[in-house]
Amino acid sequence: MRSQTAFSLLRGAASVALAALAGCGQKPNPYGVPTRAEARAALIYEANLHQGPETLRAFLNDFPKGADLHVHLSGAVYAETFIRDAAQDGLCVDTTSLSFAEPPCHGKLIPATRFTGNIDRQTQLLYDKLIDALSVRSFVATPAWSEHDQFFSVFDRLNALRNHDGEWVDEVAERAAAQNQQYLELMVTPPFSHAMEIASQIGWNPESAQTGPQAFARFRQQLLDRGLRDEVAADRETARAAEAQRRQMEHCGTAQAAPACQVEVRYIWMVLRDLTPEQVFAQTLLGFETVAASMDAKDDTWVGINLVRPEDDFVAMRDYTLQMKIVGYLHSIYPGVHISLHAGELTPGLVPPEGLRFHIRQAIELADAERIGHGVDVMYEDRARDLLKEMASRHIMVEINLSSNEGILGVAGDRHPFPVYRAAHVPVALSTDDEGVSRIDLTHEFVRAAMDYGLSYRDLKQLVRTGMEHAFLPGKGLWARPDGFDEAVSACKGEILGGDNPSAGCSEFLRGSEKASAQWELERRFRAFEGRF
Repeated sequence: MRSQTAFSLLRGAASVALAALAGCGQKPNPYGVPTRAEARAALIYEANLHQGPETLRAFLNDFPKGADLHVHLSGAVYAETFIRDAAQDGLCVDTTSLSFAEPPCHGKLIPATRFTGNIDRQTQLLYDKLIDALSVRSFVATPAWSEHDQFFSVFDRLNALRNHDGEWVDEVAERAAAQNQQYLELMVTPPFSHAMEIASQIGWNPESAQTGPQAFARFRQQLLDRGLRDEVAADRETARAAEAQRRQMEHCGTAQAAPACQVEVRYIWMVLRDLTPEQVFAQTLLGFETVAASMDAKDDTWVGINLVRPEDDFVAMRDYTLQMKIVGYLHSIYPGVHISLHAGELTPGLVPPEGLRFHIRQAIELADAERIGHGVDVMYEDRARDLLKEMASRHIMVEINLSSNEGILGVAGDRHPFPVYRAAHVPVALSTDDEGVSRIDLTHEFVRAAMDYGLSYRDLKQLVRTGMEHAFLPGKGLWARPDGFDEAVSACKGEILGGDNPSAGCSEFLRGSEKASAQWELERRFRAFEGRF
């Protein structure tokens, strides 16, 4: 009864709104004034918003979400998949630590195959505990164990698993397709043992932290002279093989092609920031070399660099400035490689006050970051308002991870800087971070943002457009101005964006730009979604 009443009111309001739009002419401005379909969709959104999260989710599940730009592949996979893979690999489950281990399986180590086929009640209880250990499901904090600890402990429990990247990419892409997403940038760490070995052989000169570019240049050359590039081909193949496997699983290019075939995937090289300085340098150099080689070969599989693992770790805090200088130096050598950095994933109390004062700024000013992941502590930075102005003027986008930030940092609602960034005109987009560990998906994040911050339908569209605007796809964007979604580039100006029959000039422009083509597809999806109403 409540839904029927709401819908009746909605139809009346829609009639008024659409009547008002009638005076806008037969071809309303597709960028500024809402089309009739958009106005109707916005009214239905508002009605669903007031019906509660479940009703809103049903509406937003099919809403075009564009890109998810902050996704750790291993963290995006659900625990049930890990357990199935462990059984396939012939691994054991340590019933004490609730982690995977190499065989033989005896004593506290039981075969992971125990969790296949029919299982008894006791095995079911252990299965439930294992899922809880491999995620934050059912988590309750204790004085000695926080959700921050639980979250990051998950990845150590997975060490014995073999490479299942193709299967995992398929899982994430299938989930994305089911939510009307079209693009993913997945963070992955490919093999780097050879780079680590030669870095350890050379050793780190502490003066490198002080002398800067000249010392960095010497160390880089030493690594290259000892064969660091030998690993590049294998690491490029890591992503290509994952893509090939997932597309085979999805039957892409056949009549049985799965919807996930329509999800474009690119890869971000993850550098482990809690290693020694020489290892961080070597791994970062290998990442830059791999991404640059992919770009030179017109192979867009690898598109950028990021530094990962807890920002509050001892080494990550101690070496933060040094690491930003390393990234900045290497970017000067490989300027075409894109950079997104975890920065500001901190809160007061997690680290000393002085640890909150400079991470985001240094990521931008020393390391040339184009995007910032999390950025939670921005208002604790020195000259925070000036930093926000700089981010807005330079169009530095922030990857917003609401559920992750609440779980790991305890930051949510009015304590989260999401509305601060928006008020300062800093570009922001929603992302999932580790949806498998958090037991969420991107639709969940849109529902949460809408309800917690009272976002309008147009606000949601702006978030989605911003994500596609800042994707690390090659080519010029569709919009005339950065983050200005009111006017298309001259080649497509005045056209119905996402239309089926763009002009010859616009078609030629789209063929020459992967980014613009993806943005055009997003607009087509908006038109299709809104046309349903």
